[in-house]
Amino acid sequence: MAYETIALLMFSSMMLMMITGQRVFGAIGFVATASALMLWGTGGSDMGFQAIMKLMKWNALLTLPMFVFMGYVMSESRLADDLYRMFHVWFGPMPGGLAIGTILLMVLISAMNGLSVAGMAIGATIALPELVRRGYDKPMISGVIQAGSSLGILIPPSVVMVLFALIARQPVSQLWLAGILPGLLMAVLFILYIALRCRLNPALAPPLSAAERAQITRREKYALLRAGILPFLIFAAMMIPFIKGWASLTEASVIGALTSVAAAVLRGRFTREVFEVATRQTLAITTMFMLIIMAALSFGAVFDGLGAGRAIQGFFSDLGLSPFQILILMQLSFLIMGMFLDDTAMLVIVAPIYVGLAKVLGFDLIWYGILYTITCQIAYLTPPFGYNLFLMRAMAPADFTLPVIYKSVLPFVGVMLLTLVLVMIFPQIALWLPQTVYAR
Repeated sequence: MAYETIALLMFSSMMLMMITGQRVFGAIGFVATASALMLWGTGGSDMGFQAIMKLMKWNALLTLPMFVFMGYVMSESRLADDLYRMFHVWFGPMPGGLAIGTILLMVLISAMNGLSVAGMAIGATIALPELVRRGYDKPMISGVIQAGSSLGILIPPSVVMVLFALIARQPVSQLWLAGILPGLLMAVLFILYIALRCRLNPALAPPLSAAERAQITRREKYALLRAGILPFLIFAAMMIPFIKGWASLTEASVIGALTSVAAAVLRGRFTREVFEVATRQTLAITTMFMLIIMAALSFGAVFDGLGAGRAIQGFFSDLGLSPFQILILMQLSFLIMGMFLDDTAMLVIVAPIYVGLAKVLGFDLIWYGILYTITCQIAYLTPPFGYNLFLMRAMAPADFTLPVIYKSVLPFVGVMLLTLVLVMIFPQIALWLPQTVYAR
């Protein structure tokens, strides 16, 4: 059997297992192990052990539990409540103000946790009930919370970028810096869309009434601004030592985790329950990611051993397309896969192929990592199997049906696609900050 046929069977088998609901690491690991044993006999079993040893040598992987723990401490200790109250007071008087405040809340939460699921949990428990009580349009509520929470995988410290950096062998610090401006650009475009839509149709997002505004004193408004300082302090305490070279990436992640705990303690909200939930969730998510990466390394070794990556590169070259046209096809394939797979599965499937292809075509892999991350954001929101769609359905009231949730994300997916196109056309949106910082 030709190696190209074997590679196609591996890929299709893995896709079939994932579509039928098998766990990602199980599907990838099973196909990799079975293929290695059938191709190379008992010697193929060494690939799994080599993957484990390679995994244990990646010091950057130690940052993963730290960032996950930091995000869950901030979420479970309800420190985001103060932030939302601040945005409620300052932006509530304008049409769509609470929706804009929700996006800004998500930006700050993203700078503290690096996970989309944490943003979803905060948005669904804090913002959603208030937006419903204020009479906001259901599709507007659903779209704002889902789109805003997805910023957690683009704005540092992004866990998705850590995984991409590990597999693509790129500096995590540069990927984080490269994600800041595209993340802020996307947030600004979200806000512009909300403001324009609500100006054209104020009934979608009514402002606070005059009576409610009168009850809020100027002193209270300025006192609430202090709630917005906390996320910046946590972010600065973690990032400044790292960027200045005073601390390694791993040390910076520990500083971030300890700072979040200190903030919760100072607010009197670091209870035993908070610690237990944060620890359990950190252990579960970290173990899941490690199993996925280990399976991905084994799959990539078998796939590369077959020469499948070179065959696909040759296929694109035979099409006679320009490098930028090939890049567009790669992104389109990401978008299609994102309708059925989560971000980790997408990374595992394409990283052994597309990262090498992007390098051969002469593209900057830091820039390519940002394009991949933005595509992951879109994958979180695209029907029929977008991750955030089902999280929203699980957390929202019963009247937020799946048709409402599906409809709500369409304009925000359009904004994400616009951001993706802008970053593709103008790479310096992503590359200017890391180039500037590391040129010093």
